[in-house]
Amino acid sequence: MGDFLVTAYPWIKSLHVISVISWMAGMLYLPRLFVYHCDAEPGSDKSETFKVMERRLLRAIMNPAMIATYIFGGLMLGTPGIVDWGSGWIWVKLAAVAGMTVAHHVFAKWFQAFAADANTRSAKTYRLANEVPTVLMIVIVVMIIAKPF
Repeated sequence: MGDFLVTAYPWIKSLHVISVISWMAGMLYLPRLFVYHCDAEPGSDKSETFKVMERRLLRAIMNPAMIATYIFGGLMLGTPGIVDWGSGWIWVKLAAVAGMTVAHHVFAKWFQAFAADANTRSAKTYRLANEVPTVLMIVIVVMIIAKPF
């Protein structure tokens, strides 16, 4: 299996990057949709349109992209010679990925509240939440590229 992973590594890494970009696009866009959804009257055409947009973004893009990110990332972690498990950067990176996963699930819960016309949060909450994926993305990229420790 190790030989296959080494040979396939450029393809696995490419698919991982594509998956991450897709996941991040959704993670950055969904909270912004929530900001605008807050201003829509529940049951209005505008609110119903946001529900469709949020559902499609979450279910058709974000969920599959997150799963693909984990699959291809896991394959990269299993590729011999790629990760020095004694280095600190990989653990910080994995913690940030865990944080991104938690944020994803929180956003999915908020989606359910909007879908049920039961949102209780302000637009400010969603504006702040929109910064979480950005900060986590910065941490992840710095850990992968700079490997500071």
